[in-house]
Parts: sequence; structure tokens; C-alpha cells
Amino acid sequence: MSGDKQASWSYAEGLPSEDDVLLRARERSHELGVTAVTPGVAATLTVLAATSKATTVVEVGAGAGVSGVSLLRGLGAQSVLTTIDSDVDHLRAAREAYAEAGVAGNRTRTISGRAADVLPRLTDSAYDMVFIDADKAGLTTYVDQAVRLLKTSGLLIINDAMDQGRVPNPAVRDETTRTLRTVGKTIRDNEQLVSSMIPIGDGLLLAVKSR
Repeated sequence: MSGDKQASWSYAEGLPSEDDVLLRARERSHELGVTAVTPGVAATLTVLAATSKATTVVEVGAGAGVSGVSLLRGLGAQSVLTTIDSDVDHLRAAREAYAEAGVAGNRTRTISGRAADVLPRLTDSAYDMVFIDADKAGLTTYVDQAVRLLKTSGLLIINDAMDQGRVPNPAVRDETTRTLRTVGKTIRDNEQLVSSMIPIGDGLLLAVKSR
């Protein structure tokens, strides 16, 4: 990354101002050994949620609630966020963050379990948004399920889609990078989807289900 591009990225990441709720959620993320979404990604999630007017959202990977709170702050008062994570400590931390953010209990649903097992049990074409921030080994499955779950005009968001900037480098061929390249190409070639990559955080891959 050139100096100007690096400076631009740093500026975009440093521009958002986070309150005590998000800062405490970040502290819990650190204590749990979880990598939270960056401030730039968190702010982008809030904007995307607000502009989408989504009412039903699925989050794959709770972290410690940073991304969930960010989504909920953009969503309307009647929206419901369903968060899936296999780690009960992560879900507990996320629920704590939701409560501190003043989110009503009936607006969140946390499900403990492997996403590969939980997602197939959710209803077809019932969700306005799916946000994926989970293990890359299962990403292909999660994306396939997300496309099934989304309504027409629904939005798919994949965090950390650039693998620390290694995806564009053809010399890098580890499993995670190959998976991300494959998923990116699959999304690009899917005639149901219109997609774009946003260079915020470690890459935010967006796709809208056009039909």
C-alpha cells in the first residue's frame, strides 16, 4: 500500500468516534481473545443498516457485541437481530453489550451453535441482511446459506474479505486466501448478486440479492 493510500485508510479508520458502550465491548473482546470489527467497519455497518431499512438481520459470529451493537444502532425500532455463535462466552458478552446499549430484549435473538448447523434451520428468503464475521473455513457454506436466506434486495456483508491484504497477491496460496478468492469469484459470478468490495478494515465485501 502506498503512503497516500495508507494515510487515507488510517484516516477512514480513525474518523469514527465511539462511545463507552462500544469501548467496553472492545475491552471484553480483548479479554476473550476476539478480534472485533474495526471502528471504520463498525461505523459502516451502522450506515448500511440505516440505509437498508432492514427489519430482519442475521449475524454469523457474535464477537463480543461490537458489530451487533453497530448494526442495531442503524436498524429501526421494530427490527430483530439474530446472532449465531458456537461460543457461549461470546454470546454472553454480546448480550451484555446489547443491554448496555439500551436495546430491548425482544429485538435480539442469540443462538448457540455451529453456523453450519444453525443456518439451514432458518427460513428461506426471510431476511433483509446477513453479516458474516466468522471462521473462513466455513465461509463457502455460510455464503451459500446467506443467499438462500436473503429476500430480494437483501444485503450480504462479509468482514475481513482481504485476508490482511493478501488476497490480491497471487503468490499467496494458503487455504484462507484461496477460500476468500473462491468466495469472491463465486459472488461476482452469481447472477442473483450485485457486489462490491469496500477497502475499510480488512476489506468489506458487499453483495445485494437482485432477484
